[in-house]
Amino acid sequence: MDMVLGGTDSLGDRFGASHQDGALLQLLEALRERDYRFVTPTPASHARVMARPERPVARSLHDVLGWSLAFAPGLLEPELLGLLELAGALERADDGLLRSTLRVSSLMDDLYIHSAFPTDRDDAVFFGPDSYRFAALIEAELGREKLRPHAHIVDIGTGAGVGAIVAAKHAGISAATGTDINPQALRLAAVNARAAGVALQAVQGDDLGGVGRPIHLALANPPYIIDDDERQYRHGGAMHGGEVSLDMARAAIERLAPGGRLILYTGSAIVRGEDALQAALGETAQANACTLRYRELDPDVFGEELASPAYRDVDRIALVAGVFTKGR
Repeated sequence: MDMVLGGTDSLGDRFGASHQDGALLQLLEALRERDYRFVTPTPASHARVMARPERPVARSLHDVLGWSLAFAPGLLEPELLGLLELAGALERADDGLLRSTLRVSSLMDDLYIHSAFPTDRDDAVFFGPDSYRFAALIEAELGREKLRPHAHIVDIGTGAGVGAIVAAKHAGISAATGTDINPQALRLAAVNARAAGVALQAVQGDDLGGVGRPIHLALANPPYIIDDDERQYRHGGAMHGGEVSLDMARAAIERLAPGGRLILYTGSAIVRGEDALQAALGETAQANACTLRYRELDPDVFGEELASPAYRDVDRIALVAGVFTKGR
């Protein structure tokens, strides 16, 4: 299943997209006009901030669309409140208050719509510190070696669309492909891409079967944490959370055009000083005539996860980058 949304034409010409998506596009435009900015922290930091006694109810636009606090209807400008209502993004809270079911975060020059806190639904669309680090990695790698004009960019497990949007805009390419198993993620990624001036071909599926042509740049920011509830956007599977990353890398490499690249941003559990994911990715690169540049970006993240029995033998969780280049 695929669809194409995005581009730079007027909001009225929307390729048959829903009225709700049109309202979201107008909301992003209205927020941009108001110079709205919000940096989304980790869920743990978010919860700690919201636990403070002085933060029970929203008092600002950032409280509503950033911190996901309940708010009195009169707090927001009528235009913004009306757009949230048209988008179907409001729910009732206690004491006559409302709550937005979506958040809006800023990254570089663009705004991204994603799921409100807490992201505990099966179809949640996550955005957080990994999104910022992933974007920075993409910019650094594309600065190191530029893409050719009209290169085919594919963001695997696109989520809110960060990889596709950042890569396309940095490379000066007007279109990209985003894949995801979550229809809600594809919907929001398409809205975010359109607002950023990128045409996104959205492909729903858990593999690359719906991507029809060779890939010049593949991007992947897969989940890498062991999640007890096995939520799709967070659970990394076996190998202490590295299984999904390895599977995505193998699938992407098979589809790379000669000279094509895969930029993989993920986490790896270090067990007794050994990085099993690095070893497995190295074997994969060798078996597929690829070179691999692999490095740690941060030696220790999500330390609170080590209290879980699933991590009883893990030293630390490192953020890593693996850049594969296929032989010509």
